[in-house]
Formats: sequence, C-alpha cells, structure tokens
Amino acid sequence: MKSLSLPIATLAAALVLAGCDRDETPQPRQAAEPIEAVAVSEAPAESAAAFIARANAEIDELDLEQGAASWVSVTYINEDTAMLASKANARVGELMGRLIEESSAYDGAEMDTETARMMTMLRRADYMPKHMSVPSDPARLLETAEIQSRIAGMYGAGKYCPDGPKSCRTLQQLSEVLASSRDYDAQLEAWQGWRTVSPAMRADYRRFAELTREGAQELGYGDMGEMWRSGYDMSPVEFEGEVERLWGQVEPLYEALHCYVRNQLSKKYGADLVAPEGPIPAHLLGNMWSQQWGEIYDLVEPYPGVTNLDVTAALRGKDYDAVDMTRTAEGFFTSLAMPALPESFWERSMLTRPRDREVVCHASAWNMNPAQNDVRIKECIVPTQEEFETVHHELGHVYYYLAYNHLPNLFRKGAHDGFHEGIGDTLNLSMTPGYYARIGLIPAQPESEESVINQQMRLALDKIAFLPFAKLVDQWRWGVFSGKISPDQYNAAWWELRTRYQGIVPPVERSEKDFDPGAKYHVPNNTPYNRYFLAHILQFQFHKALCEAAGHEGPLYSCSIYDSREAGEKLWAMMGYGSSQPWQDTLEASIGTREMDASAVIDYFAPLMGWLEQKNAGKTCGW
Repeated sequence: MKSLSLPIATLAAALVLAGCDRDETPQPRQAAEPIEAVAVSEAPAESAAAFIARANAEIDELDLEQGAASWVSVTYINEDTAMLASKANARVGELMGRLIEESSAYDGAEMDTETARMMTMLRRADYMPKHMSVPSDPARLLETAEIQSRIAGMYGAGKYCPDGPKSCRTLQQLSEVLASSRDYDAQLEAWQGWRTVSPAMRADYRRFAELTREGAQELGYGDMGEMWRSGYDMSPVEFEGEVERLWGQVEPLYEALHCYVRNQLSKKYGADLVAPEGPIPAHLLGNMWSQQWGEIYDLVEPYPGVTNLDVTAALRGKDYDAVDMTRTAEGFFTSLAMPALPESFWERSMLTRPRDREVVCHASAWNMNPAQNDVRIKECIVPTQEEFETVHHELGHVYYYLAYNHLPNLFRKGAHDGFHEGIGDTLNLSMTPGYYARIGLIPAQPESEESVINQQMRLALDKIAFLPFAKLVDQWRWGVFSGKISPDQYNAAWWELRTRYQGIVPPVERSEKDFDPGAKYHVPNNTPYNRYFLAHILQFQFHKALCEAAGHEGPLYSCSIYDSREAGEKLWAMMGYGSSQPWQDTLEASIGTREMDASAVIDYFAPLMGWLEQKNAGKTCGW
C-alpha cells in the first residue's frame, strides 16, 4: 500500500458540510471547524509501538464522546441531540484521518507482530469514513462526499407519488403491499413505484465510481472494490475465489428451493404470469428486493396448518414483558457459563418504546465504554417470537463485546466483518422446540416429519433465498468501481447478475434510463454487503462446531447448545480473539479449520433438501 495522502484527514469535514448521514436517523448540516493537515516527518519521533499505543488511547477517549452522543441521538430524537452526534462523528472522522496519515510514516519500518497487525487494522476500509476511498485533491474530495451524501439523501427521502403529494407512499408502505397483497398488478405497481426513486442517482453514481477509483489508486489499490476485498487477510483475488467457492456449495439447495417456489407461484398466478420454467418475476416474492421470501410462506407451506410452535401466543399467555424476555435471553448465555450482564446494562438499555419522546426502535447493540463493560441494547420489545429471537441475537453482539473488551481498541472488532452478525445468528439456530421446552415456554411435543419440513421451509425462505442476493450486490459494485461494468451497462449488468444467481427477472422491461441498484439502501449509502453473505454461511458452521462441543447426537437442525458449558467455552474463546489475528487463525483455534465452509448449511437443511427433490421430480429446474 502506498503512503496515504494528507487530505484524507479532511474527509470528515467534507461529509459534515455535505450533510451527515447516519443509518438510523437523519442529521442536520453542520459546519466543521477547519482541520490542519498533518505533516509527516521523515523520521517519526515515536516508535511504531508507541504510536499505536497513543492511537488506541486517543480513539478510546473520543469513542466515549461519540458513543454517548450517538446514543442520545437515537433515544432522544430532536435537533439538539442530532447536532451533538453530528459534531462527535465529525471529530472521530478527523481523528481517524489524522492517525491514518501519521501511520504512513511507518511504511516499511520494522515492528513486532501485534503492532503490525494494529497498523493494518487502522488502515482498513472500516476506518475510512463511509468506507470511501477519496481523491487527495480537496475539491474532488469534497465532490465525492457531496455526491455520496446527495444520493443517500435521495434514498432516505424517497417516496412514490403517482398522483401528486396526497398520493405519496413510503418504502415501508410499498413493502407492505409486496408482503401482504396477492394481487399481481398491485404488487407490480408497488415494485415499479419504489424504483422511481433511483434513476436520479445514476449520473451521480457514475461520477462517484470515477472519483473513488482515483482515490483508491492513490492509496495503492486499483479501485474501491479492491480496497474492500483487501480486508479479509487474503488477497482480493483470493477473496473473490473464496466467495465463489462458498456459493458453489449452497447453489444446489438454492436451485431446489427456487424450483419448488416457482411451481407454487405458477399455480397461484397462472402459467401465463409465472412460467413453470425460467426465472421468477421479481415482484412476487414478498420483498422489495426479492432477497428474502418469508412473506410468501402461506403460498408455499409444505403441510398447511401443521405446526407445533406458537411462541408469540406462549409469551403473551405467560405475560412476558420486555425485561422478562431479555432476562430469559441472558439466561441462554449464562447457561453457557458466560457472565451475567453488568447491572449498568439494565439501568441504561432501552428495552421498550418510551411514551414521552421519539426514538429509533430498530434493534441494535452498543459497546459504550469497554473499560467499564458499559454495554447496552436498544430495542422496542413486544411479546412476539420475532422480538424474542431479536433480543437473543442482539445479546450475541453484547457478549461478543464483553469477550473482547480486554483488547486494545484496534482489536475490538469481529475476526472479519461476517463474524459479528454470524455469531448473533448462530444463537438463533439454537432456539429450537427443545429449547423452548427447556425454558418452560412451550410444552415438549413429539416431533413429526411434517412439522420439521414446515419449520425448515420457513427458515430456508429467509436464510437460503438470501444467499445469492447477498453475494451479487457487491459483485455488481466491484465491476462498477473497477470500470469493467461501463456506465451504459449499469442496469443491464445488475439484472444479468440477478438472473444468473437468483433466477429472477424484472416484471416489466427495464432500460439504462433506470438505476435499479440504487433502490437498495446499501448502494447509495456505500455500505459493503458481502459481510451478510459470509455471516449466513458462518452461522451454520459455528452452530455445527458448537453442537459437536456440546455432545449433541442427532440431526443438526434439532441441536440447541443451551446449558452446555463446553460449547460456551469454545464460543467465548473465539469471540475473545476479536480481530487480534487473521480470521483463519481464530477459526482454526476455535473450531479446528482454517476455511469457511458451507457444508453445515447442507447438513442442517438435509430433510428439506430431500423433500424438495421429491417434489421437484419430473420438473425442469434451473432457469
């Protein structure tokens, strides 16, 4: 990697001037104070180890301020808290820019392994504001930040207004149509309507790709996609191959699921609208992006009405409130011999929607003060199965924090960006009928083949259906960022990938006047997406290893690691490494392999795969 250019330190100010954007709530524009460029001397005054120690201390100090400001900005929403968060975020960006600049003085210097690792972590894309590679020229840097803020704003403010302001519908309202309506034309209008938001982004995105490519080349990368792929302790080319290898393992299961779902949709809508062979129209899968298909479970349920679980009814019947649900989730972790949550968690978390103010209810976990283990969750918990699973998931993040909070700041991350989400979802896989019986929520019931297939189908519609989409979002961006996908092919290339991997097609003709990738949040907001693909693979690999540690006998889908000290010790050790070593080393030390492996996905869904093969017999699968 080449030395980093000085104006990177001004990117935070540019983002503030362009209008700060947070995932959870909009922020007002704030003028940033001038930032002085840092002159890097030929011979740094401090050793590499001393520099890294200072960097960790400075980041720690500012993280406390930024965390507090961000917390109140989403738990007490008003102009004042938004301004505080905006200012704090800008200061963090300024600090990271300065530290990244200073780190270039140590290029080629000898240093111990731990210091070298932290120097690498400091320079990764995760520490670049908005994951962006920006040009060194101040005017072009500002232009890049303004474009990114502008297209993110287009998405955030997007509405479909076919007949004037009074007819406007939001993304949430349009998504509800796709989830609940079974009217072909109503779904088509909702699908098309949301995609009227993104064509205005197209010219900006072309320029954004050009500018970030220029910035990446100044940093020693070919383009921003290569910069993103460099964050996995392997070469960018090796990472691309790794993703393809993992997809190849799960592709037969996805194809079998696609074949069955297509047949059911053809029965519902008719062969003239859904051909029994070929791709599926994208608007009929219950989701605005066809990324998860759980909302059409009623159309594809293998054995209608056969179920042995009604967790929501059980929670309500036993009068569980938010604290009860969170205490029960905590009990899952303490059953694994992990520590109880600190008292500050109960004092400072937001578990319900307050009556006196506006808040962001989207569930999230927070590592506020690692030195004091001040960890929290923010969630508006109500007694439903979905919320019960979510609080278990969020506590997975919280216990990850507790496991690695003893490490320096630059090591307080997952082994790679798929680990954190993967571990949170791993715990959800242990929420089996047996687990619910063990905690006294639902009586133990005999298992039937029909109930198992129904449960597996429901899970596969979310977990398996998601995999090709999670893979292709970044694959499209890699092509755009590198220039291999030319601007006059942006939309065509997007749909070529979606048809190739997902087996779906747009329900109406699309052209290069459209910009359908921009209709997905992560594209205008420049959020990498491969982490979600990796997490959906890793959660099953982790689950299998932990079940083996727990001594589970029987099919993988029936395993719950609840009350297994052995599984808990293995999980705690894996989380405790943070990002202090390459993920391959962490994986080997924890579960005995250096490779991510999707074979556990196939093992888990073996009953469903066998059932799908029977149902698909005699049909032409694929597209």
